[in-house]
Amino acid sequence: MIKKRNLPIVLLVLVTGIVVAFRTLAFNEPTPSKYERILRNVGDLIDEYHYSPKNIDDNFSKEVFKKFLAEVDQEKKAFLQSDIDELKKYETKIDDEILGKAPLEFVSAVTKIYKKRLDETQAISKEILSQPFDFTKDETVNLDFDKINFPKNEAERRDEIRKRIKYLTLERYADLLEQQEQNKTKPGFVAKSNADLEKEARQKASKVMDRFYGHLKVKANEDDQFNEFVETLVQSMDPHTDYFPPIEKRSFDEDLSGRFYGIGASLRDEDGNIKIATLLTGSPAWKSGQVNVGDIIVKVAQGGQEPVDLTGYLVEDAVKLIRGAKDSEVRLTLKKTDGSVKIVSLIRDEIVQDEKFAKSIIVNTNKGKIGYIFLPEFYANFDDPKGSRCSVDVARELVKLKEQKVDGVVLDLRNNPGGALYDAVQMVGLFIDQGPVVQVKDRDGKPQILNDRDKSVLYDGPLAVMVNELSASASEIFAAAIQDYKRGVIIGSTSTYGKGTVQRNIGLDKTQGFNDANSALGTVKLTLQKYYRINGGSTQLRGVASDIVLPDLYEHYKIREKDQPDALPWDEIPKADYNTWKYAYDINGIKNSSNERLKSNTAFTGIETDAVWLDKQNDKSYSLKFDKYKEEQKQIRATVKHIESLSKLQTAMNIETLPQDANKYGTDKEKAERNKQWVESRKTDIYLKEAVNVMDDMISQKSLVYNK
Repeated sequence: MIKKRNLPIVLLVLVTGIVVAFRTLAFNEPTPSKYERILRNVGDLIDEYHYSPKNIDDNFSKEVFKKFLAEVDQEKKAFLQSDIDELKKYETKIDDEILGKAPLEFVSAVTKIYKKRLDETQAISKEILSQPFDFTKDETVNLDFDKINFPKNEAERRDEIRKRIKYLTLERYADLLEQQEQNKTKPGFVAKSNADLEKEARQKASKVMDRFYGHLKVKANEDDQFNEFVETLVQSMDPHTDYFPPIEKRSFDEDLSGRFYGIGASLRDEDGNIKIATLLTGSPAWKSGQVNVGDIIVKVAQGGQEPVDLTGYLVEDAVKLIRGAKDSEVRLTLKKTDGSVKIVSLIRDEIVQDEKFAKSIIVNTNKGKIGYIFLPEFYANFDDPKGSRCSVDVARELVKLKEQKVDGVVLDLRNNPGGALYDAVQMVGLFIDQGPVVQVKDRDGKPQILNDRDKSVLYDGPLAVMVNELSASASEIFAAAIQDYKRGVIIGSTSTYGKGTVQRNIGLDKTQGFNDANSALGTVKLTLQKYYRINGGSTQLRGVASDIVLPDLYEHYKIREKDQPDALPWDEIPKADYNTWKYAYDINGIKNSSNERLKSNTAFTGIETDAVWLDKQNDKSYSLKFDKYKEEQKQIRATVKHIESLSKLQTAMNIETLPQDANKYGTDKEKAERNKQWVESRKTDIYLKEAVNVMDDMISQKSLVYNK
């Protein structure tokens, strides 16, 4: 008998749809609500297609119960323990809600209590801020919310809120004292008393709390709470399965493609107001002549619909409202700098975030010319066959560098979160002969090998790949293949992030056969497969170990996949059939040369020492006594400043832009200036400097290797 899970998705959906329709007609069952449809469809998808689904049972229900309450009240200062006890009647019913065996009550019950507690804690906050703080009292506050429990009673909650607000005020009080000390020699300076500065600090803290509660209340609606609940549910399967409501799905696609439809204005938050920060030359906002830098966006309306008040909105949420479909209308209610209010109608147009795209420069050394390619993401525009793709853009940059006769290439994937798997495969193909690049396996099938089928090699010279702890997914596929083929040298942190899973966007509407990734019910980015190196090992949890390790600030922070409680395990499969690169570099010799340089490099040894010390500061409580706080902050600031200074070269590298990019930004002076600043930052990058040193070593080997 054919297993149900092995049926094609479309066939399974048709069969399921017929059964559901028959049941509805036969027994006159009520039509499920939107929330019920979403939840049940999510449960079906996970059960049938997730790579390693957990059983949706009472144990899973308890897990989601705990995580959702911690997500709703992240700082654990709204709910009381009595609230958690009251809600425990749902602790083993969430699985029944998912499976359609019980009515949906949990999220609604949580939201009702949460709204009530928000009002209470906001009132408590205002009352606390109405009275002066005593910064001579020796007490501490714990800001690691994962390590604290919900308050047992109202008195305990009030004391926790007091301590956190006191710390917030203490930060501002210390800043005001420092500013006063710096300004005391300026003409007309009038000193304020400590009491006046403390009062001013409380006023500043009060504004912060007003914005904080304003945002929480905007999000404390049943739609947003339900969306967060579904996200908590799916992420309990693994950290990379996500639920996207339609507007979030659009935002995800925009980030991946580097293009969106909007008005061409960047925004900033200033004292709780959403302000226009910059305007893109040639954009709808710029062309209108009615939108200016400094304008406050009060409301946003979609065409003729009712406008949404942005009070309490974060910038990222406001952006999602302002962006939309091409040629659609968005109406902004603007408060101008002169105090007048104006409604401006704009038609959205395509905005290209080309600063997210691949770009290159040349580093000149005594050994030759080094081409440097920066790739911040593995972007791809899946909706437009002619849209930007990182593999195509990197190929273009390689051609430009070859025209400049570079002697080696450094590809920078630091902080690159990944993206399009296809483009990672295509990019590897730019540097190797045809052959396997990565192996992919679902939960039931045999591994599928994704190959580079192009016999040509666009670039066959020395190659180094820069990575760090935040290089993930497609970045790891690329780095692993380059390492397994012995095609180049991997330089960076001890290992990359460690994401070895593959996701696909699946729309939640069964009537559309799960084929519409932009379903009105939302989309699940579902983990369907794991990928494996061609040497058989997974990058899951372990990442890609660098050939040459450089100490950095984040090495000791718990930010990798292995630090995620629901991460899938590491495993391995048989290796693929492949031949290593025809021109073998002496990796050990190159590594030894780098190690010798690092031993005498006080900057890298200093970064390692400081990073270890800073990491320990995250595991302690913070003092609320001014003298102790000031000393703690003095040490932290000095250490951070020391790392910043160590991370910059004292003597800048000789870097130049490519002649082909002379008019890259045309008349857009702001983009040109930002690119100039980016180039300047590369000149003093200590990590790039060591990558260039490694490349010089590889260039020195090149003539010997090629003459074998």
